Amino acid sequence: MDEARDTPSIVTPKEFAALLYSCLTERATGIVLAVSGGPDSICLMGLCARLRGQGGWPAFTVATVDHGLRAGARDEALFVEAEARAAGLPVQVLAWNGPKPSRAIQERAREARYGLLTGSCRAIGASHLVTAHTLDDQAETLLFRLTRGTGTAGLAGMDARTRRDGIIHLRPLLAVPKARLLATCAQAGWAFRDDPSNRDPRFARSRMRRLLPALAAEGLTAERFAALANRVARADAALRRGADDLSGMCDMDRPPAGVRFDGRQLAAAPRELMIRVLGVAIERLTGRHGRHGRLERLERLVGDVGTAVERGAPLKRTLGGVLVAVSDEGLITLAPEPRRRSPIPDTDSPAPRQIAPSWREHPASLGKGEHEPYIA
Repeated sequence: MDEARDTPSIVTPKEFAALLYSCLTERATGIVLAVSGGPDSICLMGLCARLRGQGGWPAFTVATVDHGLRAGARDEALFVEAEARAAGLPVQVLAWNGPKPSRAIQERAREARYGLLTGSCRAIGASHLVTAHTLDDQAETLLFRLTRGTGTAGLAGMDARTRRDGIIHLRPLLAVPKARLLATCAQAGWAFRDDPSNRDPRFARSRMRRLLPALAAEGLTAERFAALANRVARADAALRRGADDLSGMCDMDRPPAGVRFDGRQLAAAPRELMIRVLGVAIERLTGRHGRHGRLERLERLVGDVGTAVERGAPLKRTLGGVLVAVSDEGLITLAPEPRRRSPIPDTDSPAPRQIAPSWREHPASLGKGEHEPYIA
């Protein structure tokens, strides 16, 4: 066996600079580095500290979150603080205060973490947030979404660039295997902490991680997961553009606080485009991206609407707080659901727990991937 060939290569400062630069397509007023203390984020911090001395880069600030969920959480945050100062980087310790959830712990912790991190960006005037998601994280995310029945947008995986609460979120290491970050830490002598929740079988993230070696042995490696994500992302972009064009052709005069479509023209299009057009309309009316329930519920709603249009039969359904009505002339009207004593039966009530979004916003808005329900 060739030991040199099997040893993961380190991430050099030059390589990392190219990866980060490729994500920075606009001027940055400052960059906040999300550092948990694990090897991936410690490697990110160390590489950014090396860039700082080269000049031409925006100011880097480290932010670490004390979730208060484990006994050692505070010590880990203080460890990151000390390591950041040793690297010559300013650092903020952000605490998640208040009552903690008893269910969906990791999902709620993730929401709180990003809320604190984006708030930190705004507080110091930083335009960008950088996290250390790796190729392995991408594979875990796709596997998780597959188990939840995601659509094409979910299978497109995480993006290297997204917008989150007005802050541009970058993942420059998304194509880099975790093993290379571990090798980089070892070569540089960067210490890191191990989060025991990464091995806790109560959490889906941990269970997905344990499956990946067996899948890789069958040929479904992290690299092939990433290739799938890239291919699906291209297909999803084409579908998104088709849905935008279709929406523009079918959109009619808007009623008060609502939207109206030419249902006959909409129903004549491929069903996937109809799903996207109505789904985006529901999102815009509610202001809640992907929060109206499972993709299956939207698919059933669109099936019922399409059948009603084809038969010239009136129909009323609700989904996620939006009333969807079909007239016998084939007009489809969406409006916020009014308050009433006898509600119109929901398409599928009660609403199941949210899963991966069924579509993404247009890339011009940088909204893609903003609401991933699972990120390692």
